[in-house]
Amino acid sequence: MAVKTVQDLINEGVEGRHVLVRADLNVPLSDGEITDPGRIDASVPTLKKLIEAGARVIVSAHLGRPKGEVKDEFSLAPVAEALSERLDQWVPLASDVTGEDAHERANGLNDGDILLLENVRFDPRETSKDEAERAEFASELAALTGDNGAFVSDGFGVVHRKQASVYDVAKKLPHYAGGLVETELEVLRKISDNPEHPYAVVLGGSKVSDKLGVIEALAPKVDNLIIGGGMCFTFLAAQGYEVGGSLLQEDMIDTCKDLLDRFGDVIVLPTDVEVAERFDKEADHRTVDLKSIPAGWMGLDVGPESVKAFSEILNKSKTIFWNGPMGVFEFPNFAAGTKGVAEAIIAATSDGAYSVVGGGDSAAAVRTLGLNEDGFTHISTGGGASLEFLEGKELPGVAVLED
Repeated sequence: MAVKTVQDLINEGVEGRHVLVRADLNVPLSDGEITDPGRIDASVPTLKKLIEAGARVIVSAHLGRPKGEVKDEFSLAPVAEALSERLDQWVPLASDVTGEDAHERANGLNDGDILLLENVRFDPRETSKDEAERAEFASELAALTGDNGAFVSDGFGVVHRKQASVYDVAKKLPHYAGGLVETELEVLRKISDNPEHPYAVVLGGSKVSDKLGVIEALAPKVDNLIIGGGMCFTFLAAQGYEVGGSLLQEDMIDTCKDLLDRFGDVIVLPTDVEVAERFDKEADHRTVDLKSIPAGWMGLDVGPESVKAFSEILNKSKTIFWNGPMGVFEFPNFAAGTKGVAEAIIAATSDGAYSVVGGGDSAAAVRTLGLNEDGFTHISTGGGASLEFLEGKELPGVAVLED
């Protein structure tokens, strides 16, 4: 099925038209300061394209989980400021989502102007399970564009959600895929449909249950499935190791045994871990092999021998997908595993491998650890959306764009 693109919209003519753009501007904040502007940066090209073509751009986005309530700490005010700097023009923030201020500001836009609506998740209808409630909210969003409006879906990080500003609004307006969504889908199709082998997938993060679908989907297709992060300890427990106070999903141990029985030839687990007395960046810590995890101590990173083994696999790979850190990279004492694996992926990429960082914490780790973003073929803006695509699930926010 064909999906029209933002370039198709521009070719049809956008001068003087209001264009509603759903962007993913859900950036991490600390004391009101943006700590990782990656998603804002990724949204800029599509916005610039529309502005330069003379559109009157209205941006909808969310920040955090305000759960349908107006909460100051989830205001998009810092995002409006950051967008203003990147677009080199003022980006006003409406004080509401579809209320009086939003309408007044939208009506006052001139060609090439841009407006950011306040957090769409301040309205409980955005994430409602009731289709009629979502449709009502979507109609209000669409009404901001007047009689000749259009909708551009450019928030890849939310296309796996059936939400009003992502899914339902596309049914109310002529709809188009933004450049970011186009690129993300193109990259994921490449590693999904016809990856060059050897193909290595690196999965981290805390819970096996979060990654079960993607393990089931990818294990039969890959040459190596490297598992680190908190989720590795449930696999290690399934192999009979004592994991001390490490993160453990006891209800998933049998599932991990089954996965190891079926895919043991491709699953690669750590051989040593960095353990700590407690979950604290200043905690006493040491490197131990799997048989020597002290009672009560917790594994917070993969060890240096594991990084070396993982790196040897990655160095020989031609396609690499990475989703999830190897340890608690936010604590300097437990960042070496994530950094080592990332550096191995960068080295493989410089040697010709096609590498994709699957958004979320992995993308945040790349920036937090000061690694070269250009060292990877592609850094996705959507962790959950990337995983669901690779699992073979339909992404509602993409499916609704098909004509």
